[in-house]
Amino acid sequence: MTPRAAQSDTARRRLRDAAVRVLLTNWTGGSTVPSASLYPHQWSWDSAFVAIGLRHLSPRRAQRELETLFGAQWDDGRVPHIVFNAAIPLDAYFPSPDFWRSGAAGRAAGAPRGIETSGLVQPPVHAMAAWLVHESDPETSARRGFLRRLYPRLTAWHDYLATHRDLAGHGLAGVVHPWEPGMDNSPCWDGPLSRIDPAPASSFRRADLAHGAAADRPTDLDYGRYVRLAAGYRDRAYRDGGAPHPFAVEDPGFNALYIVSEHALASIAEALGKDPLPHRARARALTDALVERLWEPEAGMFLSRDLRAGALIAERSVSGLLPLLVPELPQALVEALLHTVTGEHFGLGSTTALVPSYDLRGLAFDSSRYWRGPAWFNVNWAIERGLRQYGAVRLADALRQAVLASGGASGFAEYVDPRTGRARGMTDFSWTAAAVLDLLATAPEGTP
Repeated sequence: MTPRAAQSDTARRRLRDAAVRVLLTNWTGGSTVPSASLYPHQWSWDSAFVAIGLRHLSPRRAQRELETLFGAQWDDGRVPHIVFNAAIPLDAYFPSPDFWRSGAAGRAAGAPRGIETSGLVQPPVHAMAAWLVHESDPETSARRGFLRRLYPRLTAWHDYLATHRDLAGHGLAGVVHPWEPGMDNSPCWDGPLSRIDPAPASSFRRADLAHGAAADRPTDLDYGRYVRLAAGYRDRAYRDGGAPHPFAVEDPGFNALYIVSEHALASIAEALGKDPLPHRARARALTDALVERLWEPEAGMFLSRDLRAGALIAERSVSGLLPLLVPELPQALVEALLHTVTGEHFGLGSTTALVPSYDLRGLAFDSSRYWRGPAWFNVNWAIERGLRQYGAVRLADALRQAVLASGGASGFAEYVDPRTGRARGMTDFSWTAAAVLDLLATAPEGTP
């Protein structure tokens, strides 16, 4: 081994050890918290990404991560976006269990007894995560009956999205709160949120500002609107039908992850000796609906649709690039997406090493504030995978290297400035460490 190769091998080991330390520190015995200080409970899509990274450390622990989450699934099939740890004081996080009141307000929808959860959902990454976890150690997975036990829960989750959440009746899943697509304060939501009267500031206390800089977090006005929407959904007993939702959006990133996970369900069904065709048919129908309803040729990407206004939202978000994960997109759309991700609006490979969460040229761009500009590691992990799927190998290799370098250098930050790589939000963030572990496992020798 040459001195340079030895140095590179040492750097890889140190980076891996540091990522492992984050995940071990944030492990609670049954699941992994995103951040021990700011996010002291279990979050839905966080756990899916964490499981993808954990599979390289302990496939059994990765299985446990998903099993714990689905242990809090509601009878109607929804997977709640937060599963609360009863040992954590109520004032450690807001909205806390006494705000959501899942056991009472969610009773008609089948909220679990003895476990406090939220009533909202997050992107359905879980079947994809479950399949990747299974592939990492098929023998342990089969011996524990991992797929056999999780498959009916995953299908119930997708059935919930296909029925309760097809808000417009055109096949795509809709979201009813900005927290559901995961990109909480994206400028895409400014228009739909402007119709919402915020809850009075005196009616809630933000725990997040005790841990993070206000300049990095959503504004008080945004938070007041989040609280108003969540309280209204709770007070309607978390029903999805009936009166129109004040906030109702079809989001391309949410639906892209839904499609990819539907393909994963087909693989899981096949592995269990079940019929994969219904899952493949749903994936095809969802892909057709995604293209028909959310593709905007002039933008060169997918856009969100405001169902209350009946129109696409003009803002360009990284959510509109996540369909690169979807197999068998029309070639013209793939070429347009590749042009957009490297062009002036996202700058990958020229002005940015990581894909920002929002349009670099957008009027609302802010390199520090949450989902209004900073780069997120889970999203860049997904885009790297999509680029590689469609043959943009050199670009994918560069993005993988950027995730590894920036993930370690930032202290596994929650998110970073897309141009400078400066850490923002929390450090020792679980899905950042998980993304680094997964990309290290696939990186060739000599990186980073």
